[in-house]
Amino acid sequence: MSDLYQKITGSRGLLENIASKIPGFSGYMDRETRRDADKILRNTIVTRYAEQLKRMADLQIQLVNSGEIELLDDIQTAITRLQTFVDMVRTASYGYSGFFDAVKGNEAELAKLYAFDNALLENAEKVSAAVDTAETSLGGDGLPAAIRNLISIATEAKTTFERRKEVLLS
Repeated sequence: MSDLYQKITGSRGLLENIASKIPGFSGYMDRETRRDADKILRNTIVTRYAEQLKRMADLQIQLVNSGEIELLDDIQTAITRLQTFVDMVRTASYGYSGFFDAVKGNEAELAKLYAFDNALLENAEKVSAAVDTAETSLGGDGLPAAIRNLISIATEAKTTFERRKEVLLS
């Protein structure tokens, strides 16, 4: 996330650099930059998880085609939980203006927020690996456990995002 923030900060135009020297305006610009970075980050998170949702829907079709109907409810549970998480991220207001207005350079609070963001990105990789495992387990004894793992990871994503919101509201 800090790389993303620096990239956005580094791309400021001449007018923004001049305006940032006006008393009181730089804090506003920093908040706007953080909001922009938050929007880009959350769009990235949504995209990565949406890719995995598509793979999970494809897995669901493969379960039907292979006659493993008894696992459809479980895979649907995983899909629903992950879709709920994606919808939460997609519809949350960008920038959490109240938080960014209150932070004003509180790096400890921002560090907590960035740690949650990083956990969400890492969790997307866990989802991908879990889908890989489920795909390779098709037709095998390990498939029910692989799908339970998908449910667990989808739940973890939602919980992490809820804890992120707690940091913003505290």
